[in-house]
Amino acid sequence: MIEKFRGPEYIMHRYEGNPIITVENFPVPAVSVFNCGQTMFEGKYLLLIAAIYKNPLEDGCGTGIHVALSEDGINFDINPEPLFKTIDWTNGAKGVYDGWVIDPRVTKIDDTYYVMRPAQIRPPIGLGIGPGALLFKTKDFKTAELIECVALPPNRVPCLFPEKINGLYARIDRPYSVVRVNAPGHSLDDATTHGMWVSYSPDLKFWGMHRPLLYPCMSYANYKVGPTPPIKTKDGWLEIIHGVWNENREWCYSLSAILLDLEDPTKVLGVLDKPILTPNEDYEIYGRAENATFACGAIVNEEKDEIRIYYGAADERIGLAIGSLSELLDELKKSPLENLPAFKE
Repeated sequence: MIEKFRGPEYIMHRYEGNPIITVENFPVPAVSVFNCGQTMFEGKYLLLIAAIYKNPLEDGCGTGIHVALSEDGINFDINPEPLFKTIDWTNGAKGVYDGWVIDPRVTKIDDTYYVMRPAQIRPPIGLGIGPGALLFKTKDFKTAELIECVALPPNRVPCLFPEKINGLYARIDRPYSVVRVNAPGHSLDDATTHGMWVSYSPDLKFWGMHRPLLYPCMSYANYKVGPTPPIKTKDGWLEIIHGVWNENREWCYSLSAILLDLEDPTKVLGVLDKPILTPNEDYEIYGRAENATFACGAIVNEEKDEIRIYYGAADERIGLAIGSLSELLDELKKSPLENLPAFKE
């Protein structure tokens, strides 16, 4: 199944030295270093790298998120001490067990960086009930303060907009839901599919005004689509997404993009119907999660006309893809939602 997604590179181009971060150059023994949050911090490239440790740390932590900094965006200094790690809060006021510390999303709002990441949620008494989301804030990436558990399970990937919209904080998330997508050939009949929603908050804690945004109906996504932190451009909110194709329980995770209206982000201005990055190299095909290119964000430099995506490859290592921002935006502006085959059938 994966073969049908292979082809020449489109907009995004792999760095020739990929993968740039592996367990071999990670400072802590690990079996996987993968899906990373990303931003610029004090003029440097900053990654928040998810790691699954080879052996649990002394305090029993099995997963963690480490800060990595780089002047050139290629060679990273990685802090051996995790910024985030497994924490047992079952007897505390938060009433959650933070048991799966991966997939962070980073958004800068004013002078503060906000980190959204999954947590395995369970009540103080009882079995686990799935992944929710915790929101933290930091200004130095040395310590981070918990704001709140802001998404009920199963909803593990909320992503904040970098500024208020119409006086409210805004986010895109991907709650798991059961829908029937009216797109022949693009969904599983009566199957669970996972789409993206927009919601708003006055204070980053309480979220409402939920609006559907996009469900999987693209050539590379019949099962899931999921967000990364939106990036403001002159043409609209640029949103790098992952799309999952499921065929007889064989999965393929690809990356693509959508463009949203600046004033009303529920209005989709453009959707690419093909991926900008899909598993093609051995390091993307073979690993803990085969056939996976997965991103938790992107870094844009408008002066250089550049977009960088540091992505998890097969849930085991990190690759880098670089492309032209203007080319991506031009393609999106030529690709309205109504052009998707699902809307023509």
